[in-house]
Amino acid sequence: MRNFQVTTIWGIPIKINISLLVFLPVLAWLIGSGTQIETYAGIVGALAGTELDLSVLRAGTTPWLIGTLAAVGLFVSVTLHELGHAWAAMRYDLEVESITLWILGGLASFKQLPREWNREFTIAVAGPITSILTGVVCYAGLFVLPDSAAVALFVVGWLAVTNIVLAVFNMLPAFPMDGGRVLRALLARSRPYASATRIAARVGTYFAILFAVFGVLSFSPLLLLLALFIYGAASGESRTVALADLLSGLTVGDIARSTRLTVEADATVEELVDRMFVERATEFTVTRGGEVVGVVTVADFKTLSKAQREADTVADLMVTDLPRLAADMSAFDALVELDTGRASAALVESPDGTHVVSREDFSAAMEMRRLTEADGPF
Repeated sequence: MRNFQVTTIWGIPIKINISLLVFLPVLAWLIGSGTQIETYAGIVGALAGTELDLSVLRAGTTPWLIGTLAAVGLFVSVTLHELGHAWAAMRYDLEVESITLWILGGLASFKQLPREWNREFTIAVAGPITSILTGVVCYAGLFVLPDSAAVALFVVGWLAVTNIVLAVFNMLPAFPMDGGRVLRALLARSRPYASATRIAARVGTYFAILFAVFGVLSFSPLLLLLALFIYGAASGESRTVALADLLSGLTVGDIARSTRLTVEADATVEELVDRMFVERATEFTVTRGGEVVGVVTVADFKTLSKAQREADTVADLMVTDLPRLAADMSAFDALVELDTGRASAALVESPDGTHVVSREDFSAAMEMRRLTEADGPF
């Protein structure tokens, strides 16, 4: 869903997802029209050492004002929470690409996550610590505001309680939530990073199932959405780390094959089909005058009739808008480039010419790593 940039802090773009714009009025209504005012009035009154007048909090449009201020304050608190993560990451010279606020809270996007357990631990706990500090500041604010400011007392007190709850909830070991990342960091002290990730992700999926069960029993769409997010994110990051581990130390030049089956761009598609049967291959590099100009696969012509195959040339079907990658680019970054561009192959520029690397090449390289457990290029 679309994101809108609203400001920049420390050079980090702060974005709002459209889901939040839809959810904020709903959250304001839930806070202002439900039983939260009665429930939290007693809690805030006890914290502030005074009694809040419910008739004032319930008068006219005041509940809507309370709900709106509390909802906006909550997402300001979430922003501070994510800035806590960002500040800790920047201490290690890690680049923070953006902070996005959405229906389930906030997401700080890092260009690269650290694999050192102590760095990940510090970055993970920085968010909850920031939430606790925000809660403490809000709690101190209760003693600055006059007793007559019932609305301000309620909102500030509600934010004090909510920030502490936010910190505690985020420390649940439901990877990739903060507590799950703390768990991975602690596991990574004594085992490989990929293994620590698999264990943390497995714990995260258990929590996702637990959230889903509670979501169904309590008729809570947000818990169900959170369960889906945790399950998908935990599984996705586990796979990503496993891929990065298998491709570590390799460049795309190591994976790209310098000798591949080639076909001339001027050859007919029927000639290509005959070559595929003879060579038992489904993918060819297309050349023109010795230069690589594209890639053609069986999927590019399987819908053509025999007459079209005889009339059309390989140049009519080949894919030419392939990403061009430097041979010294890391293999994992190259695979990400393919995924981002939704490309099946890429052209690799190396000193000895242009080569092609395909997804099959990456699969073969990873399978080789699994079998040999090699540490370096093969």
